[in-house]
Amino acid sequence: VIGAIVIYDSVRLGNKWADDGPQAGYFPFYVGLILVVSSAATFFKALRAGSRAPFVTTGQLRLVLSVLVPTAIYTAAIAWLGIYVASFIFIAWFMRVLGKYGVPRIAMVSDGVIVVFFMLFEIWFKVPLPKGPLEAALGLN
Repeated sequence: VIGAIVIYDSVRLGNKWADDGPQAGYFPFYVGLILVVSSAATFFKALRAGSRAPFVTTGQLRLVLSVLVPTAIYTAAIAWLGIYVASFIFIAWFMRVLGKYGVPRIAMVSDGVIVVFFMLFEIWFKVPLPKGPLEAALGLN
């Protein structure tokens, strides 16, 4: 499904090679195509094998959800908090919950990553990323 969405949006953006180089959807189109083809091949291989073994165990599903749910929340939080605050919380969450790191190390790494991202995108590349109320209060909009 994800691959089909990527392909659809890539076609909407333009997935051809233009006079000045690839259009915006050129590379995502082929990534989406690879996803669809490999998923279909895996699906039909599983059908032919006729295996009744479970696709995933409960423990494996919990591990996947322990990453998927916070990532979905992070993605939604970017709209309200901005990418920098949401990323700080996201990194801190994973370091604390999955990595079991202490607060000083979490603060140091989370702060460091956010500063590097800000410098890289906002200062050097001049690419504005989504900002939230904290950045507005600091005058960084």
